[in-house]
Formats: sequence, C-alpha cells, structure tokens
Amino acid sequence: MMFGTSIHWTTFFYLLIDAIIVGFALTQWAKFKRASLNRYILLGILYVTYNATGGFLPTDHFPGPFILQYIITYGVAITTCIYLIFYLYKEFDIIILRVYWSIPNISILIGLVFICLFLVPYFITGSLDVARYYFTIPVALIGFYFLGVFHERISHFQKSNRFILRRNRLSVLSVSCVVLLPILTVIGDYQWLTFTIMNLAFFAITAIEIDRYLYFLENKNRLFEIFSFYRENKTKLQDTKLIYQSLTRREIEIAMSILSKQTYKQIADDFFIAERTVSKHASNIFKKTGVKNRTEFLKKFCQKKK
Repeated sequence: MMFGTSIHWTTFFYLLIDAIIVGFALTQWAKFKRASLNRYILLGILYVTYNATGGFLPTDHFPGPFILQYIITYGVAITTCIYLIFYLYKEFDIIILRVYWSIPNISILIGLVFICLFLVPYFITGSLDVARYYFTIPVALIGFYFLGVFHERISHFQKSNRFILRRNRLSVLSVSCVVLLPILTVIGDYQWLTFTIMNLAFFAITAIEIDRYLYFLENKNRLFEIFSFYRENKTKLQDTKLIYQSLTRREIEIAMSILSKQTYKQIADDFFIAERTVSKHASNIFKKTGVKNRTEFLKKFCQKKK
C-alpha cells in the first residue's frame, strides 16, 4: 500500500505508465493535429482515471456514504470497458454486431444490471460480497458471449497480411482482458492481478496504434503521390469545387490496398467489412483525390518509379 491508501505499487506503476503514454499522445496530437488520435487519447484518459479511482478508492477520507466510492469505481471501470469496445467497433467498422450489440444497447444493459444486481442487493443485504456475486454472473456471461461473437467476426479469414493478422490478435487479447474483469473482481481484491490484466488491454491497443504507424511508414512510398497531391492543392481550395481533405486512417489503409491492385472483395476480406463498405470508402477516397474512379486513381497515383 502507498500514500496511506489502498493503492498497490503495481497499480501506481500502471497509472504512471498510462499517464506518460497519454501525455506523449497529446504532444503528438498538438504537434501534428492528428484527429485520428482523438479516440485513443480518450481511451488513455479513461485508463488513467480507472487506475486512479480503482487504486485509491475506497478510502476512509472520502466524503459521503461508503457505497458512493464503489459507484464511482464501478462506474469508471464500466465506462472504460464499454469505450474500449466502442474503440474496436470503430477500428473494425463492425456492422453485424450493431443490431443487438450496439454501444447504446450494451451501455443500457450493463447499467441496468449494475443497478438491479449490484446496488439493490447491496442495500438489501448490506454485503458487498453478495452484491459482487449477483453482478458478476450475468456480466461475465454477457462478456464471454460477446468475446465469442467478436472473435468469430474478425477471425473468419486467415489469409490477410501480417499487419491485419497482428491487429486481430491484439484486439482479441484486449477484449479477453476486459471480459475477465468481472471474474477478477469476484475472486478478490488483488490489485496486482486485476490491474495488470486490465492494463494489458490498453497496452494491446497501444501496440495496435504503434504497429499502424510503422505500417504506414513502411508503405509510405505507395502514398507518396497522394501526399504530394495534397500539398500541391492546399492553396487551391478557394478556386475549386473539389474539397481536398485528408484521408482517414481507414481510407489510407484501403488506398494502400487499392494501390496494391487488390480487388474490393479481397480488401473486404482483409478488413472484415462488406464490399459495399469498401466501395463507399473508395468513393470517398476518389472524391478527396479528385478522380472519378479506380482506374483514374491507379493511373494518377501508382508510382512509375521506386
């Protein structure tokens, strides 16, 4: 324990590491105006908050009723887990799961379970252990079912490039860590174990972001002509009907696939999305780069020289 509180040294270590990571991401965001980092930075801030509230609470010095501290810690943990799922939904353009497993539906379901199966049993019995058991069982079942559906959703194809396969494995690892949280909570108050598993989920997401950056660097030559196109047309925005905008991260990935002469079917298989979704992304790419179709895009941006 540290600082006269219940925080374990491992939790404090993760708190510092996460804060450093978020601080570095913020400097990159401010320096390069990278809007693509917004979701990652928010996830990092949630993890810092999760480590702080889960580590320092409960404490005897906190004002208000004792249960309020658990409402805060569980609320932050639930929000962090749901936002991580939202992050992966955006990462994989998940559509199939959105019908029943949409983020609003998951949030409402977990919120109702927390109220009905944690707070109500606690106020009736006055026992945190009883409340934990009632809350953990349905949440764990929901979590493991979701993990199975998510794994099936993103692991259907095994012939993707190494970047895609690494991202899939890291994403499954991240979801697995989050799904284990209810089980770890009911096992006991072992901060070194619970916070290690939970922070591993964030480190897996961090590894995805670093791997993506390295992947873009490795393939930057394929996009050299496109980036040159942006620089040349930045000053012409007022004189043209076309709006030249920066490509999103997903559009960059798909642009690289198109420049590699992959079909829309192959791209859809790689990114686990429908062909019509690839077509929609491609249409946005063509509009942003001032071409009419795939043929013009390849003719304009495929490098003739290495």
